Amino acid sequence: MSQYFAVGEQTLWNPSNGPGRLFVEVAKALESVAELPCGIGVGRWGPGDPDSHGIDLPAFTAFTDALVRRYRGSSHLILRSLMEGFIATAIVLVERGGGTVPALSEEPGTDNRDVQVGPHGRAPKADPDRLVELAAEHSGSMAW
Repeated sequence: MSQYFAVGEQTLWNPSNGPGRLFVEVAKALESVAELPCGIGVGRWGPGDPDSHGIDLPAFTAFTDALVRRYRGSSHLILRSLMEGFIATAIVLVERGGGTVPALSEEPGTDNRDVQVGPHGRAPKADPDRLVELAAEHSGSMAW
């Protein structure tokens, strides 16, 4: 068995059950971080099919963009580490759906909600290329 993530009739990703279900659960958990709904809902085969996940591309793109902004603006390594695998996968889905994530190319703000301070003061913000590189790596291993 596998999961289907689609925008309308266009399948964006067809992972096995474990990664697919985990992706949905992590998306739901990250809604409070993004302060937006994730945009993942019922797929093309209706509410009775737990393996089909429709993606509302505008909502999912806004959600992903908000997470990228939070990630890039944070100096907290653990927060970023917990988020980055999901975000990289989400970027691939947005791009496969024909969208873009503006926060990847914009100058990040500073997020003061979760600050990590080390022996030399405030830790640095995220490397701007990290998510792009990780998304490219994920894309190569994500079945359509």
